[in-house]
Amino acid sequence: MREVIYRVAATIDGYIAGPHGELDWIVHDPAVDFAKVYESVDTVLLGRRTYELTRQPGAPPWPQGWQVYVFSRTLPPQDHPGVTVVRADAGARVAALRAAPGREIWLFGGGSLFRSLLEAKQVDLVEVLVMPVLLGGGIPLLEARAPLTRLTLEHVQKYASGLVGLRYRVPVAAAV
Repeated sequence: MREVIYRVAATIDGYIAGPHGELDWIVHDPAVDFAKVYESVDTVLLGRRTYELTRQPGAPPWPQGWQVYVFSRTLPPQDHPGVTVVRADAGARVAALRAAPGREIWLFGGGSLFRSLLEAKQVDLVEVLVMPVLLGGGIPLLEARAPLTRLTLEHVQKYASGLVGLRYRVPVAAAV
C-alpha cells in the first residue's frame, strides 16, 4: 500500500499561506534535500486553491512523469490539461491510488483537502517544515472541524536557519 504524506511548510502559528495565498515568508535552507523528496514521489494531490498558486508566474513546473490530481468541484477538467481534476469523493479516489503500484503520494495542500482525507483515513504521515515566522493569520495547516487525531512523533530535524522538520505517523484508526 502506497503512503500518503501531507508534506507542507507552516509557520509557528500554524499557517501554510498568508491571507491572500502569500508564500514569501517561507525560509529557504540549502540543507533541505528536495531532490530526495522528489525521488520518493510520483503522485501529488492538491486542492483547487493550492493548485491555482502553483500556476502563478514563476512557479516551478511539476517533475516529468508525476501524476497530478486536483480536487475541485468547480474547475472544468477540459481547461486543465496535464492534471486530473477529481470532482467527487476524494477519499475513495485516494484509496484507489494508494492500492495501485507506485511510489509515495504527496498531499501537497491545502488544509481543506487534508481535513477531508484525514476524515477518510487516507493520510499516513504528516511532515511539517516549521518556519521561524509568525503570520498572525492566513490559510491554516488544517481546516476547522477536523477530527481529533493523535499523532506519533517519528523524527525531528533541526536546521541552522531555524527551520524544524517534524514527521508524525497518523494511526491506522485516525479519528479518536
